[in-house]
Amino acid sequence: MTEQIENQIIHRWQCRQSQRSIARALGVSRWRVARTVARHQAARSDDSVTTSNSGLPPPRGQRRSKLDAFEATIARLLERYPHMTATRIFEELKKQGYAGSYTILRERVKQLRSRPQKPLVVRFETGPGVQAQMDWAEYQIDFTQEGRRRVNLFSYLLSYSRRQYFCFTERQDFETTIAQHIRAFHHLQGVAATCLYDNMKVVVTRWEDEQPIYNTRFLSFATHYGYRPRACRPRRPQTKGKVERPFYYVETSLLNGRSFRSLDHLNEVTQWWLANVADVRLHRSIQKRPLDAHAEELPHLLPLPKHDYDTARVVYRIVDVEGMIQYASNHYSAPWRLVGELLPVRVTETELFIYDRRIQQLARHPLLLGQTGQRRVDPNHRPPRNHTEQLAVLRQRFAELGETASRFLEGLLKKQRCGKHQAGRVLALLRAYHRDDVLAAMERAVRYHAYALSSLERILAMQATPKPSWQTLGQDQQKILEQLTETESIQPRSSAEYQHLLFEEDDSDDHPQRLDPSGADPETSGDTEDPDDR
Repeated sequence: MTEQIENQIIHRWQCRQSQRSIARALGVSRWRVARTVARHQAARSDDSVTTSNSGLPPPRGQRRSKLDAFEATIARLLERYPHMTATRIFEELKKQGYAGSYTILRERVKQLRSRPQKPLVVRFETGPGVQAQMDWAEYQIDFTQEGRRRVNLFSYLLSYSRRQYFCFTERQDFETTIAQHIRAFHHLQGVAATCLYDNMKVVVTRWEDEQPIYNTRFLSFATHYGYRPRACRPRRPQTKGKVERPFYYVETSLLNGRSFRSLDHLNEVTQWWLANVADVRLHRSIQKRPLDAHAEELPHLLPLPKHDYDTARVVYRIVDVEGMIQYASNHYSAPWRLVGELLPVRVTETELFIYDRRIQQLARHPLLLGQTGQRRVDPNHRPPRNHTEQLAVLRQRFAELGETASRFLEGLLKKQRCGKHQAGRVLALLRAYHRDDVLAAMERAVRYHAYALSSLERILAMQATPKPSWQTLGQDQQKILEQLTETESIQPRSSAEYQHLLFEEDDSDDHPQRLDPSGADPETSGDTEDPDDR
């Protein structure tokens, strides 16, 4: 019943209108009118002045229950066994003569059971330039051009000014996290002295003795910029409350009511939103605009170094028979003369660089992002149409392998119609077999004048063992596998070290005759059988 109807009931009743007439006029039940009038009279009585002045309804009188006599017993049981269930208490009370229902007992147990008090979370503020907080969040976005995709939101916040940097990314791996840190530092024009993190593997490797063990690569990055990372204790999200709460603000202000064509468009709108909405709003916690508070904090931030931390990733890839290297399920061309070579590849956020063994740049490709199964081909990397030049490069590659390889190439070019194509496939065999095995197969093929790729493959299949799959991995992955497979060899001990366990030491001269470490009698140990006499 609304306050308006209640007011009309009391007004009509004060005007001497009957309760039946009031109910008919207002369209309510006669019993409701009677309860309203009775409650009004009780509120105006002298016994309930305090209740009426407080605006609260009068308390209801509690009915007596069969359980009242057992309330002290329930309290003792809960004090002794804090986690005792209502079912077990019901069983105990039935033994003592309780004849009531289980439902009322369950409600009484809920009232009497003491609940652990949650610790009070006290908000604390830090000085300018003292602290920053960083975190990731995941969202499913329906892009109009790219469809539904999962994206990751990087957030970096200065605790004093509450000014933030946001960016949506495809991944949240080590390289992406470091690169976004650098962008945040440039956006905020400085670095806070400390930064709070949760227990992401990029920052914290593990916890030992209640102490975080930090990722050494991340510590190197933090040292470059001169700040100290601090890991929050597990299951304590309120420690980073300043950076956790703004994610809700992003959902309600940035993502709510907007559509985006692609990830790039989403980040464009995010940068506009940061500059025109988030930075210039009045922040309720500090009662300032984050942009104005950041101007106060700016002199206290650590200055940026002259050169940014190198966030590029270096991997090793083998050039396949088509002159391509593979990275992230995409293929990039390399100079065709390097087929079968293991080359270092440097990957940045937007580009991929291929180097030779002397770390000289051979190729540079735009990185294919958000795609798989794509190919980037530089026409300059394809074999030249000049057959003389192709032969010169092939002869150079085979000459690097030795005289036997050069003889095999000449025989291959003379006997096979597609000798140049087969020569490239022969170089690709160095990817699957060891160099010495390939050279031994070439020597056998030259001896029997078997100048063909198929002959070389048959010889290798019979006499050589292919490389293990782990040897075709990148250098970092190989080091990890080598560490896993390394075992310390245990050298056998001499039996003389165990002789003191055979007999007990005593002070008498009657020591039993001891055996030679080999187990033979020392007096007859020279009468051994000569192996040549067998």
